[in-house]
Amino acid sequence: MNQGASATSGEKIIETMIELARCSKLHRIVVAGSKSLSHMFELHGRGYNRVVATACCNLRRGAYDVGLLDWRRQEIKALEAKLNGLAPLLAPTSMLVIWLDASERAEHQKLGSILAKLGFRVEAGTCGKDGFGISARRRDASEQVLAA
Repeated sequence: MNQGASATSGEKIIETMIELARCSKLHRIVVAGSKSLSHMFELHGRGYNRVVATACCNLRRGAYDVGLLDWRRQEIKALEAKLNGLAPLLAPTSMLVIWLDASERAEHQKLGSILAKLGFRVEAGTCGKDGFGISARRRDASEQVLAA
């Protein structure tokens, strides 16, 4: 695959993740995954100026409205550990979007249970030729108490 096609694919994935998260340019966004820096710069180029990458610096707990996690070409087994680190950074009303390889589609149910343990519920999903995305929202405080 040439670099131009790869860049277009990455741009389409970011566009889809933004749509799944229903982001506005006012949201505080944290981006995680192996491509977090390039995604951060892509979002800055689109006018999303309140974006940080987990690779950049120390981040404030509970400060981000949206979490975007690109987990393509990564071990699905390591996803839970990554989510355990990302979840505390997200605000109580936050949205989380995860992009996975199409080959990991069978792991969707496992991902749902991981997200439930972290206090999220899956709201939407989409499939594309480059994988699939899932959006999840934090359950409200009363639901979290019932789950515990």
